[in-house]
Amino acid sequence: MNKFINSCKEFMQDEEGLTIVEYVIGAALLVTAFLAVDPWAALETKLTDTIDAVPTGAAP
Repeated sequence: MNKFINSCKEFMQDEEGLTIVEYVIGAALLVTAFLAVDPWAALETKLTDTIDAVPTGAAP
């Protein structure tokens, strides 16, 4: 158990370890913001409108 505590202390003092944690937190925030905006609904609407605007039928 003492080895685990020492490893945790070393990780917290290691600046590279903190940088990795910061990147993971930043990535999680970006993903959360991206999913909250729900860009897929707007994309689906735009594609559906574009496809519906294409004329159908036989060519003259």
